[in-house]
Amino acid sequence: MYRYEVIIYWSTEDDAFVAEVPELPGCLAHGDTYEAALARAQEAIGLWIDTAAEFADRIPEPKGRRLQLA
Repeated sequence: MYRYEVIIYWSTEDDAFVAEVPELPGCLAHGDTYEAALARAQEAIGLWIDTAAEFADRIPEPKGRRLQLA
Protein backbone atom coordinates (compact mmCIF):
# COMPACT_ATOMS: atom_id res chain seq x y z
CA MET A 1 0.00 0.00 0.00
CA TYR A 2 1.27 3.43 -0.92
CA ARG A 3 1.32 6.26 1.62
CA TYR A 4 0.23 9.16 -0.56
CA GLU A 5 -2.63 11.39 0.52
CA VAL A 6 -5.89 10.37 -1.19
CA ILE A 7 -8.91 12.66 -1.19
CA ILE A 8 -12.20 10.90 -1.85
CA TYR A 9 -15.48 12.67 -2.57
CA TRP A 10 -18.82 11.99 -4.21
CA SER A 11 -19.22 13.40 -7.72
CA THR A 12 -22.83 14.00 -8.75
CA GLU A 13 -21.63 14.66 -12.29
CA ASP A 14 -19.93 11.24 -12.51
CA ASP A 15 -22.39 9.48 -10.18
CA ALA A 16 -19.41 7.88 -8.45
CA PHE A 17 -16.85 8.37 -5.71
CA VAL A 18 -13.73 10.09 -7.04
CA ALA A 19 -10.29 9.56 -5.47
CA GLU A 20 -7.62 12.18 -6.17
CA VAL A 21 -3.94 11.91 -5.29
CA PRO A 22 -2.79 15.56 -5.06
CA GLU A 23 0.92 14.77 -4.81
CA LEU A 24 0.86 12.91 -8.16
CA PRO A 25 -0.46 15.21 -10.89
CA GLY A 26 -3.28 13.67 -12.90
CA CYS A 27 -3.59 10.64 -10.64
CA LEU A 28 -7.32 9.97 -10.23
CA ALA A 29 -9.62 7.00 -9.86
CA HIS A 30 -13.31 6.39 -9.27
CA GLY A 31 -15.62 3.69 -7.97
CA ASP A 32 -19.20 2.91 -7.05
CA THR A 33 -18.23 2.79 -3.37
CA TYR A 34 -15.73 4.65 -1.19
CA GLU A 35 -13.75 1.43 -0.78
CA ALA A 36 -13.69 0.72 -4.53
CA ALA A 37 -12.47 4.25 -5.25
CA LEU A 38 -9.68 3.86 -2.68
CA ALA A 39 -8.63 0.46 -4.07
CA ARG A 40 -8.53 1.84 -7.60
CA ALA A 41 -6.56 4.87 -6.37
CA GLN A 42 -3.92 2.50 -4.97
CA GLU A 43 -3.73 0.80 -8.38
CA ALA A 44 -3.50 4.19 -10.12
CA ILE A 45 -0.66 5.25 -7.81
CA GLY A 46 1.28 2.13 -8.74
CA LEU A 47 0.75 2.77 -12.45
CA TRP A 48 1.71 6.44 -12.04
CA ILE A 49 4.95 5.48 -10.28
CA ASP A 50 5.77 2.76 -12.85
CA THR A 51 5.26 5.21 -15.72
CA ALA A 52 7.33 7.93 -14.05
CA ALA A 53 10.15 5.45 -13.44
CA GLU A 54 9.99 4.24 -17.05
CA PHE A 55 10.52 7.81 -18.30
CA ALA A 56 13.03 8.72 -15.55
CA ASP A 57 10.66 11.35 -14.16
CA ARG A 58 10.87 12.49 -10.55
CA ILE A 59 8.70 10.49 -8.14
CA PRO A 60 7.64 12.62 -5.17
CA GLU A 61 8.09 11.24 -1.68
CA PRO A 62 4.79 10.99 0.24
CA LYS A 63 4.37 13.97 2.56
CA GLY A 64 2.69 11.88 5.23
CA ARG A 65 -0.13 14.28 6.01
CA ARG A 66 -2.45 13.42 8.83
CA LEU A 67 -5.86 12.11 7.83
CA GLN A 68 -8.70 14.40 8.85
CA LEU A 69 -12.35 13.55 8.52
CA ALA A 70 -15.15 16.09 8.50
